[in-house]
Amino acid sequence: MFAEYRAKRINTGIKPSTLNREQSYLRAAFNECIRLDHWKKENPLSKLRAFKVQESELSFLNLDQIAILIERLATSKNSHVLMVSRVCLSTGARWGEAEGLRVSQIQNGLIQFVKTKSSKARSVPITADFEKALLNHFEEHGTGERLFATAYSSFREAIKATNLKLSDGQLTHILRHSFASHFMMNGGNILALQKLLGHYSLTMTMRYAHLSPDHLEEARRLNPIALLGR
Repeated sequence: MFAEYRAKRINTGIKPSTLNREQSYLRAAFNECIRLDHWKKENPLSKLRAFKVQESELSFLNLDQIAILIERLATSKNSHVLMVSRVCLSTGARWGEAEGLRVSQIQNGLIQFVKTKSSKARSVPITADFEKALLNHFEEHGTGERLFATAYSSFREAIKATNLKLSDGQLTHILRHSFASHFMMNGGNILALQKLLGHYSLTMTMRYAHLSPDHLEEARRLNPIALLGR
């Protein structure tokens, strides 16, 4: 029944990745019913294969593009959008994690992110200068415990004004991709990146592994043509 439903949905133009998520949600629901002893049979989706999905392009901003974006954000009427963006670029935080920061989450050169997508708290180090800038921003613009007010629409306006080309479905997430990409290009460790991003699985973080300079250098040195000296 689900396979037939899935076939009808794919024919209407629904993306395979969306249907794979629906399948995983329903499979998880059956697994929970089995655990609670409400379902006595085998999980009906356990043997149904998910669609193979071509991995999408992983785009990020180079340093010149980041400089252009920061310059534009600095002129925004929204007093928070620049600092929220800097948090994302400095820590790899998701926009919602950065925008919802409270002053108590900034201590001793660390930002602690809580209520994350993976449900696990994580701490990311920042420079002393940036910590001071965040605390100064809180003193001037903070409300209650919160450092920032909503700034999403202002970020969207800045991206539009700079004419930066983003992949489909990306907006604020380009900041997180940019952090991770530059981290790896500058010699960062993939396991450390997994912890910084808060990925539950290393598989998700491995999307950035190909950017490692060690990886690229090995490709130059260890291919058969190079070894033959041709």
